[in-house]
Amino acid sequence: MNELTQYIPDESTMLRFGKKLAETILKCHTERAVILYFNGDLGAGKTTLTRGIVQGLGFQGNVKSPTYTLVEEYNIAGKMIYHFDLYRLADPEELEFMGIRDYFAKDSICLIEWAEKGDGILPPADLLVNIDYYDDARNITLIAQNALGGQIIQQL
Repeated sequence: MNELTQYIPDESTMLRFGKKLAETILKCHTERAVILYFNGDLGAGKTTLTRGIVQGLGFQGNVKSPTYTLVEEYNIAGKMIYHFDLYRLADPEELEFMGIRDYFAKDSICLIEWAEKGDGILPPADLLVNIDYYDDARNITLIAQNALGGQIIQQL
């Protein structure tokens, strides 16, 4: 299975889906970084889903959007979780100046909002996470980009 669509009626369901996705990623985690690209309009729920993932991995504190800082780091259970928000990135070259390649080390999980702004610099995603409005709710479509992405979808 290379694609999965999930109907999300409200915020609490989005957070629960994020927790389930986090648990699945941990089961599939490999010797390299796991990379997810989050796509969707402003306000679609990318940060909310990311919050569900980070909290699902065991983080108890506040999960905030890194819109101005570009990245928030979480060290959880021996794994580094990096939440990127590239919305305000003016030029992909800025990522080189911040040492972007160092974030994609083994045992890391990289959650990237607005990944298209880093085109040509970012490594490819394992899983695309597309969030679309559906009336007052959302549809999340997960699309595997390689075998690891397929394994994550299959185990969800």
